[in-house]
Amino acid sequence: MIKPAKLFSAIALLWFASGAFLSFAQYKPDRLGEGFESKTLVMPDDYSGPVVTTLVRCLSSCPDVHRAVLYVHGYNDYFFQKSMAQTFADSCFNFYAVDLRKYGRSLLPEQTPFEVRDLQEYFADIDTALTLIREEGNTEVVLMAHSTGGLITSLYCEARRDNLPVQGLILNSPFLDMNMNGFYEKVLVPIVSAWGRCFKNTKIDQGNSTAYAESLLKEHHGEWEYDTRLKFKVSPPVTSAWIRAIHRGHNQVHKGLHIPCPILLMYSSQSVYGDEWTPQHQAGDAVLDVEDIARYGRTLGPKVTEFEVQEGLHDLVLSKPAARESVYTEIFDWLRRNGLRR
Repeated sequence: MIKPAKLFSAIALLWFASGAFLSFAQYKPDRLGEGFESKTLVMPDDYSGPVVTTLVRCLSSCPDVHRAVLYVHGYNDYFFQKSMAQTFADSCFNFYAVDLRKYGRSLLPEQTPFEVRDLQEYFADIDTALTLIREEGNTEVVLMAHSTGGLITSLYCEARRDNLPVQGLILNSPFLDMNMNGFYEKVLVPIVSAWGRCFKNTKIDQGNSTAYAESLLKEHHGEWEYDTRLKFKVSPPVTSAWIRAIHRGHNQVHKGLHIPCPILLMYSSQSVYGDEWTPQHQAGDAVLDVEDIARYGRTLGPKVTEFEVQEGLHDLVLSKPAARESVYTEIFDWLRRNGLRR
């Protein structure tokens, strides 16, 4: 005869294994303050040990809201853009954001920040977030992503295209190609990528420029405040396995994708260069080549709408007021044109 205690343990094990453990994760007040909540979700262990992802939400006060936005951040980043969340909530969207594994709120002690060996590792985080968002009564969801998040979500939508769980994709300066000269992109990056197949933890320096951080932070030349322990002023070294993951993702994008949903592709009107901050860093993308974004962004699917943001920063929603106002105007017009806004 099976003892009740053992029977309960077996049922609990099956419950958790099925993913039903998500129901037990409770929202708590988030670090962003009033109106923001977050929950930490335990994911299966990976090659470096325990893994979690974090879902943040800002619910709209509009009545009978069943539409939502899920935001995915970029590299050396986490979700902190309160004004973006509030803009969507005020426009009758429930707003959610995910801090991907090993980023921001999801970075565990002893983990290497931003470590990844295959971009598909993030698909489980997105799937989990979307499942919860729908469980909370949202019947239509638009995916929105910035920089490396734009690469990840593009590949995610391609992988899920036969049963796509979102109704639209908004890309804010997606990272669709390396911003390097031809020798680096065609020779050195493939070499490092090949090296990373066997020697995964070789460190690759990212330089010591603080120019982009200075263009954002209120203490320097920008308008914003964020935790520089989670979004570093100087990008930390990456591993050869990270380079391999990005390189393989770029190669897939460069062959052309077939994402079936409407896509809004946004990028700055110009790229700016230089490791030292100059006033030009307040008027352009200091991280990526905007021509690369446009070139490869057009090949993501059959329903791509392009929007060039005059003097937009790399993170367009953190640009100067006139630029970010144009971003939101285009986003909500695009949503309306595609039947995604009431």
